[in-house]
Parts: sequence; structure tokens; C-alpha cells
Amino acid sequence: MIFTKVNSLKGEVSIPGDKSISHRAVMFGSLAEGTTEVTNFLQGADCLSTISCFRKLGIEIENTSQRILIHGKGLHGLTEPSDTLDTGNSGTTTRLISGILAGQRFTTILNGDALFRQDQ
Repeated sequence: MIFTKVNSLKGEVSIPGDKSISHRAVMFGSLAEGTTEVTNFLQGADCLSTISCFRKLGIEIENTSQRILIHGKGLHGLTEPSDTLDTGNSGTTTRLISGILAGQRFTTILNGDALFRQDQ
């Protein structure tokens, strides 16, 4: 075997969307002031539940196949939802949004799939 020394490497890597990062991108973008652009967002049901919840909290989110744009309103820019927030089957949405909502000055009701409810 003969090895040749390489001085540099160039290329481009496209990394698929990640569920954990996608959830957090929506949450941090919503709490930031201004517009956050997210590419390679994972368009799965759990991450879409997070988008739905933050839309109900007054955050404008544009979702296309290429990117999402989150128009954040700052740490205290969320508004009381007029309806229950449905976290679906997403444990990550439920856990993380609970921490964010605990610091807000309004009441919010969370609901999800039967797995998260006590009325099973």
C-alpha cells in the first residue's frame, strides 16, 4: 500500500435534519428577537408539533421545503394561546416547552397523545 500526503481537502457535506436540533432551533428562534433562518429542518411529526405550539403562542413561522423562517419576539414576546397546545406524541416538545412556559406570565394548557395524559 502506498499513501500519499494530502495538504488540503475541499468538499461539501449535506447533513440530514436532526430532530433534537430542529426542536431547539424553533424554540430558540421564537425566543430570539428578529428572524432566524433554519435549513435542514426535520419535517417529522414531532418537530411540526413544536412549530404548531409556537404559532399558537403568537410566533410567525414560515415553513417551506428549503427552510423555515422564525420571526422571534424576544424572551417575553410569547402571548397566551387561545387554545390548548397539542404536543402530539412529542416528549421533547412537551418537556422543553414546559420549561419555557413556566417563566411566562400567562396560563397555558398542554395536551398530547394518550401516552402523555392521565386519563388512559
